[in-house]
Amino acid sequence: MNGFGWKENWTESRVHYLDWWAGKGLVISMWEHLKKDGPPHAVVPAPEPARDLQQYWFDPEWRAARLHYQLSRSSFKADILPVANTHLGPGSLAAILGAELGGGEDTIWIHPRTDLGRDLVLDEDNRWWRLHLDLINACRRLAQGNYLVGCPDLIEGLDTLAGIRGTQPVLLDTIDRPEELEQELQAINNVWFTVFQRIYDIINVAGEMAFCYFSIWGPGRVAKLQSDISIMMSPKSFRRFVQPFIREQCQWLDYSLYHLDGVGAIRHLDALLEIDELDAIQWTPGVGQPQGGDPCWYDLYRRIRANGKSIMPCWVEVEELQPLLDAVGPEGMNVLMHFESEDDIERALKVAEQYR
Repeated sequence: MNGFGWKENWTESRVHYLDWWAGKGLVISMWEHLKKDGPPHAVVPAPEPARDLQQYWFDPEWRAARLHYQLSRSSFKADILPVANTHLGPGSLAAILGAELGGGEDTIWIHPRTDLGRDLVLDEDNRWWRLHLDLINACRRLAQGNYLVGCPDLIEGLDTLAGIRGTQPVLLDTIDRPEELEQELQAINNVWFTVFQRIYDIINVAGEMAFCYFSIWGPGRVAKLQSDISIMMSPKSFRRFVQPFIREQCQWLDYSLYHLDGVGAIRHLDALLEIDELDAIQWTPGVGQPQGGDPCWYDLYRRIRANGKSIMPCWVEVEELQPLLDAVGPEGMNVLMHFESEDDIERALKVAEQYR
């Protein structure tokens, strides 16, 4: 892919992302977007305000128009990706498998259902699955080569089961019915592969794609993986109920990033580092903790890099960037910055150029 109409420096950024996946390059980006200085990339009319939360979240044509308008006014300096965020809540695979979605003021909530059976198969007529396809197709029609349409945050494994049935029942299953739980986790992986491939077939551009969560890109199939529920599990249970299914996904994907969420999840890092096919690890410290640019995480980053994985520190302040790169090194670093203006981006780029 030679470029996108609204990101002038794509050729350079593309090399940065490929080098990062290979553990030898530096990416300077951010999650989501900020408003660019100067005129928009194109004259795009703003959609009418949403009538209600139902339209705001679940009207595919309205959402595609709103994303199109926002992206036309967004900055894509540094390695910020031009991506339409098609998320339908964190963990929307659970809705595809029977849970319900509800739009809130600032996010989509997933509501478990107690009346579902234990069959975990893709229903082509599921209304949330149809909405996924409708939203992705609506965005693709408007993109016209100016930006990518991202894969929504499907999520997988135990987190998906928790979205369908609730967290406590799933945790009890690890004790009361572990063999049946393993069969269900395999069934979820099988559905995930099917759903992901169907979405990839729509959104890929010349075999390249972006994933919405944490704004990652790569040639081939690319995804962020996770198991947030595992913060309540032992390393032994993680290796039984999480690691094999994450490994299978990593083997199927071309590029993979694991979302390590919370200080309590660090006890599972060794099991993640054992997955040879896993390319990178993203670190989210959690509420009340110092964020990703704080020196207290430098040893964690060094440990990950020493085991051959690339890193994504998050919510790094501009003034934290140089100390971070000095301490850990620029190789295999995709730094998601906290930018508030294009001036912030330029300041970070001046730092980054010292290491490239």
